[in-house]
Amino acid sequence: MAQEKEAQSESNPVQPETQPTPQEEKKPTSQPTSQPIPQPAPEKQTNCLACKKPLQKLKVYYRNGKFYCNKRCWEKVAKKPKEEKE
Repeated sequence: MAQEKEAQSESNPVQPETQPTPQEEKKPTSQPTSQPIPQPAPEKQTNCLACKKPLQKLKVYYRNGKFYCNKRCWEKVAKKPKEEKE
């Protein structure tokens, strides 16, 4: 039996695990890494669209996604496109 085990171990020699060489581990990639290009953040509106005054934090009139200093300025801008169409 001992001879059979030796014969089997000789026919199937155990190969030591080969570790890849450092050259094989670091393969250069021909494709550049594609990272999303950061888009600039939209600028914060600091002036009224009608009168161009600087907006104060406590006094702000917000309509249709835009800031105005008061309702009167918003009405000015809202009436302009209607008058131009006529």
